[in-house]
Amino acid sequence: MGGNLFCLLCCLLRMTAFCVMKLLCQATRNEQRYAKRFCGTILTQRQHKRVFSPFRKVVSDPTKSTVFGLTQPFCTAKKTPKEPKTAFGSVGRRIPYRILHVINQDGESLGNMHRSEALKLMDQHDLKLVLLRENEEPPVYRLMTGQQIHEEQLKRAEKKKSSAKSEMVRKELSFSSAIAKNDLDTKTKQIAQWIEKKYQVKITIRQAKDSNTDMFMLFDQILETVSEKATYLSKPKITREGVSTCILRHMSDKELKAYQKMEKQKSSTEKKDEDLKSNELHQ
Repeated sequence: MGGNLFCLLCCLLRMTAFCVMKLLCQATRNEQRYAKRFCGTILTQRQHKRVFSPFRKVVSDPTKSTVFGLTQPFCTAKKTPKEPKTAFGSVGRRIPYRILHVINQDGESLGNMHRSEALKLMDQHDLKLVLLRENEEPPVYRLMTGQQIHEEQLKRAEKKKSSAKSEMVRKELSFSSAIAKNDLDTKTKQIAQWIEKKYQVKITIRQAKDSNTDMFMLFDQILETVSEKATYLSKPKITREGVSTCILRHMSDKELKAYQKMEKQKSSTEKKDEDLKSNELHQ
């Protein structure tokens, strides 16, 4: 009887210990699950929400690096480097590329070579290396003399200047040599407004029938009204029978200064002449 009771107690103790262990394991798993869910809710929010930082707010972005569900407040996306805009000229010994395609001073290709070989050639012949085409593989460099570089710089500057001139706005006016004075005044005012905006103005005059008006004098008369700002880009000329044309442009700052100086000297001379005449009359 006593032995059976003892066995029963042992079984109960074992069952109790087993249940307690099972409950502890279950509680541990639940705690881990809840902790993970709780932390995940705070740390890994949906992508369309902003991530809160105690110092700054950063919009979540798939290109931003994540560590353990935390979106870092800096972007690791690669930025496309901008190509530096350098003036045409010698690069000296500052060559970032290992392999170059080299052209000699006569424009002949020397093929691909290591930059040390290119620098050696440059030193041997007392030349300068100039970058021509950086986007090619390998980049193209040319050996040039100082005179060649200078000439090329002048060519590029002239080309840039001519392209800027080609973009100049040009207005056109056409009328008959028998134009009425009021209409001519109106057109002259329009020309003055365009010149003020630094536009080019092409004027075409058609010789009217039974008209003896000198069209070249008419061009000069128009220019005289805007002479403080304008000058001829293309002087009056006959394009075809009975039709003449010219182009006016705004004077440069240098031309304006020269014109003002000339006008000042002219007015001073006229004043002296008037004074001399006045003195002669009094005498």
